[in-house]
Amino acid sequence: MLSFRQVQNGSLLAPGLALIFDMDGVLVDSTETHTRAWDLYLAKLGIRDDDLMNRMLGKRNDDIVRALLGDNLLDDEVHRHGAEKERLYRELMDPVFDQHVVGGVREFVTRASANGIPLGLATNAEPPNVEFVLRRTGLNGSFRSIVDGHQVANPKPFPDIYLETAARLGAAPANCIVFEDSPGGMKAALAAGARLVAVLTTMDEAPDAELAIPDFNDERLLPWLKSQTPLP
Repeated sequence: MLSFRQVQNGSLLAPGLALIFDMDGVLVDSTETHTRAWDLYLAKLGIRDDDLMNRMLGKRNDDIVRALLGDNLLDDEVHRHGAEKERLYRELMDPVFDQHVVGGVREFVTRASANGIPLGLATNAEPPNVEFVLRRTGLNGSFRSIVDGHQVANPKPFPDIYLETAARLGAAPANCIVFEDSPGGMKAALAAGARLVAVLTTMDEAPDAELAIPDFNDERLLPWLKSQTPLP
């Protein structure tokens, strides 16, 4: 098994490659808490949805709001509902945050960033949630590029967010290794032409991924990364 000492001496990743991370389900295992927040928020509105996880997983917040509350909402209503739910999510997550950080991700990202590896964050999450997660994980400043779903024309499952993040990192999409957990995010990464590592916090399996890991402590991850070579 490779150690992070090899990250520091430059042998983890070949020059020309970059790493791009989703946030929810990759940095923090948040699906259950997001689902609970939506359950509580919808209950206040007298709404119950038994297919909630499938409706919300990997989607941008405005799309979730319209899927749950109706396409006829005005934009300011969509924003209000989404912002109130996300405030509830952060209130629920804050006291238990450290319990939900994906295993090994803090050390992995910190050491990779210190080693000069180009790192990007590509997430459909709302900007206040991005700030919250990066602050609570201590990973502020680790990512050269942060792109959320509002900065591209089409959010995941479209490839736009990964294409934009790769461009900002100065790497060809085929030379980007993406860490994803949701079906829509994986579809976006593959459509962009990136190499996919599945983080199995949300799904039990990911047959389309080149590697599937439970977390960043998996002993297969560093040797696999070391084996990757850039395309011309």
